[in-house]
Amino acid sequence: MRLLRGWFAVPLWKRVVAGLVLGALLGALSPDGAAAIKLVGDLFVRLIKMLVVPVVLVTIAAGIAALGDPRRLGPIGGRTLGLFALTTLVSVVIGMAVGLVVRPGAGITLAGAAPHALGTPVSPADQLLNIVPANIVDALARGDMLAIIFTAILLGVGSVIAGEAGKPVVALLQGLTAVLLQIVRIVMEVTPFGVCALIANAVATSGAAVFVNIGWLALCVLFAALVQMLIVHAGLIALVARLPVGRFFRGIIDALAIAFSTASSSATLPVALRVAQDNLGIARPIASTVLPLGASIGKDGTAMYVGLLGQFALQALGIAPDPWMLAVMLLTGALAAFGTAPIPSASLFMLAAMLAAVGVHPEQTALVVGLVLPFDRLLDMTRTVPSASANLAVTTLVARAENALDEGRFRQAVVE
Repeated sequence: MRLLRGWFAVPLWKRVVAGLVLGALLGALSPDGAAAIKLVGDLFVRLIKMLVVPVVLVTIAAGIAALGDPRRLGPIGGRTLGLFALTTLVSVVIGMAVGLVVRPGAGITLAGAAPHALGTPVSPADQLLNIVPANIVDALARGDMLAIIFTAILLGVGSVIAGEAGKPVVALLQGLTAVLLQIVRIVMEVTPFGVCALIANAVATSGAAVFVNIGWLALCVLFAALVQMLIVHAGLIALVARLPVGRFFRGIIDALAIAFSTASSSATLPVALRVAQDNLGIARPIASTVLPLGASIGKDGTAMYVGLLGQFALQALGIAPDPWMLAVMLLTGALAAFGTAPIPSASLFMLAAMLAAVGVHPEQTALVVGLVLPFDRLLDMTRTVPSASANLAVTTLVARAENALDEGRFRQAVVE
């Protein structure tokens, strides 16, 4: 009993970091041991994914209903989209700039790379059309995030417009939100064990190969991610929100750890909702409205990686980009990032859209994807972290602008 009390007395983020370190050591020193505990990591990921759809549907609807006035959605939605568009565009620029300066793809041969099928690309018109689900139940079952968000917005707005008749629905949504967040807290206690198993398996299967085969690309991803977080996100928090940067990052460390271990923005959402309210002092209506939107469109890590990988691919293919090509890649990279599904390795396949826009054949793109894909898990884990950071930074800025942030609680940033 005393051991259990001691375990729970340690802040969760410290237990997660310990799990990361132990998992990395286990994967490097005992690959067989890592394989033996793989089931623990898989169960942890399933627990997180189990919560994503109900959390998105219920929290967005409850957040909008709690606003009490649908007209407030205009300013909140405008700020949210504008800030995510800004950080996404800057991320592409950072990724392209790092790729152009470091040139990680120079000298790499694609002769031994096996091409990987990229699938049929979805047109922008079809992406817009799919936002409106033909069958809500089917959209929920498939986890179609944009369709779920659209449905949740309609449910929240409809509950408010219904007035007195909609109050029972509003109360139900608020109650479900409270219950789901408690379930999230329970699941988070499994995090150190799940993270340990996930990291151990990732390092055991491809950790060393990443640094041997495409080490420069891995270093570029890490450097660009740090630039995006420590300059862009920290700058927004310090200069626009006028809040202490150290407190911000200390408050969101749980969400960043989950982002790294699961490599999924949507899987990070339940934890992001908890830290936004508990650690950053953001009001539930704002957190419940902005964070689920960010899980779908806030893709700083994806945007950075697509920009970087685009330069990596051109260098590997021996193509020297001119200013016009760079401008086209910047625009298509930002748009591709906005439409990327919040699942592991999804950004890798958005590379085809960027390269096709500058005349690279799909067969050549498939070779690049085939080269990178075996090592993509650790790269994907790294680039998911700035996406999670961007989501929480934008939510903090929106909450600050809407006077929906408890500054006293933010400055404490107590991480339990």
